[in-house]
Amino acid sequence: MRSGIVIDLASADRERLERICKDRNAPQKHVWRAEIVLLSAEGIGTSEIMRRTATSKTCVWRWQERFMQEGVEGLLRDKTRPSRIPALTAEVVAWVASRTHEAPPGETTHWTASLMAREADISASSVHRIWRAHGLQPHRVRQFKLSNDPEFIDKLRDVVGLYVAPPAHAIVLSFDEKSQIQALDRSQPGLPLKKGRAGTMTHDYKRNGTTTLFAALNILDGTVIGRNMQRHRHQEFIRFLNLIEARVLAGKAIHVILDNYAAHKHPKVREWLERHPRFTFHFTPTSCSWLNAVEGFFARLTNRRLKRGVFHSLVDLQAAINRFLVEHNESSKPFVWTADPDKIIAAVRRGHQVLEPDPKLS
Repeated sequence: MRSGIVIDLASADRERLERICKDRNAPQKHVWRAEIVLLSAEGIGTSEIMRRTATSKTCVWRWQERFMQEGVEGLLRDKTRPSRIPALTAEVVAWVASRTHEAPPGETTHWTASLMAREADISASSVHRIWRAHGLQPHRVRQFKLSNDPEFIDKLRDVVGLYVAPPAHAIVLSFDEKSQIQALDRSQPGLPLKKGRAGTMTHDYKRNGTTTLFAALNILDGTVIGRNMQRHRHQEFIRFLNLIEARVLAGKAIHVILDNYAAHKHPKVREWLERHPRFTFHFTPTSCSWLNAVEGFFARLTNRRLKRGVFHSLVDLQAAINRFLVEHNESSKPFVWTADPDKIIAAVRRGHQVLEPDPKLS
């Protein structure tokens, strides 16, 4: 045995090392380290320990010394070693974070990890780490549109007020049209879902016509009044208003939230409103379709019924939409508005300040 190496095992340490050697689930590196210490405690020489454990002389000496210094715990823990690749400097990290906010070179529309890695002369994994640390996601984009309506604040508060505190003895309907719904029939049936494979559908299709869904969401109970029509002119809009008039109990005022589509402000529609005084229109601000509650219903209809649907004819499409309306109304829930209008107004103002900075301050 190497001079200066004296291993005197306590009974508790010996029992623990033997338990490691017998444990079939223990890592092999822990097993042969324990064997080195046990054999050394028995006074067996280095050459014999090397033969029995299939390790080198320096390896035997290393773990003998480690046990003498740190005990059994030292055998179960590897010491950390410095990376062969030097760490990135703070200047490089700051440069990558700053450069990401700028336009990429050439005709590229956005930064990728490989492009930034070539630009900064670092690895792509390092770029990913820097982006994660700084909350940067140049590969993602979110769509937005700021309203330029001069009456944005008044219209916003008017509509939100109807959602939060509907008038007594009245119903509030969120109305819109979902136009150009296509009856798509795929050229081949899709393959079924199975382990390791998503559901499939062909990229090509046959279009069997289009329809327009007129829908009005009752925010008090979540039910939807809907009808399919071929077009969405003011004539169809008036026909749908007549449907609402027939469906809603007499004596109840009807407040309709709708967008600024030209058909909704047609002279014929205004004449119809004069003949039906219990109807009141509340227009959403320009470019604010997100404020219309019925858009949520349209999103569910698209994702759950239309997006992957196969329709052999226009009649099939309209029948599927009507069935979805029935199912929705059977389990409908009241619409609940939760967003703070003051925060919305502040966000829109910040957006305008970024897009249209004050020339006096520049």
